[in-house]
Amino acid sequence: MSNGRILSANGNSEPETSSLVKDFFALIKIGIVNSNLVTTFTGLWLAFQFADKHFLQELNIMFFTLVGAAFIIAGSGAMNNYIDLDIDPIMKRTKSRPTVTGRFKPSLVLTIALSLLIVGEFLLFMASFAAGVWGLAGILCYVVLYSMWSKRRHVSNTVVGSISGAIPPLIGWASVEPSLGSGALALFLIMFVWQPPHFYALAMKRTEEYRAANIPMLPVVKGFARTKRSMLVWVLLLFPLPFLLMKLGIGFIILATVLNLGWFALALTGFKATDDIKWANKMFIYSLNYMTILFVSMIIFSVFA
Repeated sequence: MSNGRILSANGNSEPETSSLVKDFFALIKIGIVNSNLVTTFTGLWLAFQFADKHFLQELNIMFFTLVGAAFIIAGSGAMNNYIDLDIDPIMKRTKSRPTVTGRFKPSLVLTIALSLLIVGEFLLFMASFAAGVWGLAGILCYVVLYSMWSKRRHVSNTVVGSISGAIPPLIGWASVEPSLGSGALALFLIMFVWQPPHFYALAMKRTEEYRAANIPMLPVVKGFARTKRSMLVWVLLLFPLPFLLMKLGIGFIILATVLNLGWFALALTGFKATDDIKWANKMFIYSLNYMTILFVSMIIFSVFA
């Protein structure tokens, strides 16, 4: 031990530090933080564009919004890990989390989660009162309505969780235009409808793990056939939503429609799939690419709209 750091055999503390950082990122679910920041930034950016405001004159708003959103998303992820301490050891996907391995004690996890949530909310309220309120709504939906209530009790847990996942673009938009508008509604609806087929695909891949943990995911309770039908319906619901963003131009509408057609076609192949897990993995990967391409294209098309 030297200066409070654990040294490796060659006297180098870097491997230990690297491992600690990796565990911290796992605790806050850094992948979810990053993906939600994309949608937060999209809401922020489109609000600037639609309101004819220049982001260079509002850099403080951008800072408060993006850092504040990152903190509350990270804090919510850490809180979810704290709440799921009893079931995470059962699932292969979660049994290596630092809360399971003992790397972070429950009391420390709770402290980290609450600290991130408090600081994040402070920053969001610095951006705008509306952004802070939407941040609180997101925390309530994810931590309370999803993690503490519906996840273990209702097959509709994915739909409930989709509410919180659709709030980040509203946070971004509200920091610029607190009254929101049709553009903000479009982003919310797109994110809300996108999530069920995305998470149902993941649930199909991990069905036996969810069953062992007694989590009532749709494929566990209703089976694969019903899950495939539900996924197809949710993908169909995406088709009219890009038309709520006509301000972005016909190019965006065409691109979004092509993406929707591709996902719809892939969803249809599921009814003849001989390997459901392989098909579910394709659906999951497509959903990730869909979200990334769609939201990045919104930013690009808004510049030329």
